[in-house]
Amino acid sequence: MRRIELAIVAVLVLVSAAYAMRRKTPAIRGATSPSIEQSAAPSGDDKTPDKTPVIRFVKNPEMAPPLPDHDISGAVVSKANWNGKVVLVNFWATWCPPCREEIPELIELQNKYKDQLQVVSISEDDDPPVNVLKFAKRKGINYPVIMATPEVIAAYGGVPALPTTFVVDTQGRVVGKHAGLHPMDTYIREIRALLGQPVDARIETFVDAGQVFLKNAVNATELPGVNLDGLTPVQKKAALHRLNAESCTCGCALTLSQCRVNDTECPVSGKIAAQVVKEVVRGGKPARAPSPPTSRPPRKES
Repeated sequence: MRRIELAIVAVLVLVSAAYAMRRKTPAIRGATSPSIEQSAAPSGDDKTPDKTPVIRFVKNPEMAPPLPDHDISGAVVSKANWNGKVVLVNFWATWCPPCREEIPELIELQNKYKDQLQVVSISEDDDPPVNVLKFAKRKGINYPVIMATPEVIAAYGGVPALPTTFVVDTQGRVVGKHAGLHPMDTYIREIRALLGQPVDARIETFVDAGQVFLKNAVNATELPGVNLDGLTPVQKKAALHRLNAESCTCGCALTLSQCRVNDTECPVSGKIAAQVVKEVVRGGKPARAPSPPTSRPPRKES
């Protein structure tokens, strides 16, 4: 079921990304060529009114979660070898069309910054590792490929769409996340910025409120599609507490806050969240079903 769901999401991401990229003037490959609103996923192509690109990194980044010790070829995967390098942790699958489209660009990035960058791919394939290894060799993948585990997927926040890439700085901290396909200059800008090299962009920071790690949705003061306008500070605090404590019933196994950040179009979490806000405004009392009319006793004739 997860494979089917991810496949659908992957196709939608590919279509939307292709459309978005057609609207942009592609940067020259190899040029000094960037991720986020509080309620949206990071976008590495944000620009200021004067057209200056903006790079957005997490303000207080967390250390990257651990990965398995061996890749699909049996080689040891040692994070000690990544010290001082920028790392791109890329979740993908062989059956994912946008993932396959992205592979040549990741190969090119690894070649371009071979001494300063480490791409690590996490395969979410259901096929045996030997099949993924054959695919990787056929495509000429020049970076480690690791099979995903439930623990790794959970540690990185669920990874609802493929491809999804986490950007890790030279100190091993996750500073950004990109879901779907992005122009190569997006990554080039971020890599150069993290390496302390000149970039034609302004760097800003943001507080992770679930855009990178879903668990950090507890930091959100606003949520996509949830109208908290008009609430007093006390009511808003109470509403956010409930949204972070209660689960969505759409089957995602996430809290209401996490589901709103993870899937802004989910009608289930949207409806429940709206109901939570109404109940908080009423003083925390659940909605009461209207009582049936009380039948009047028959009138006595005098």
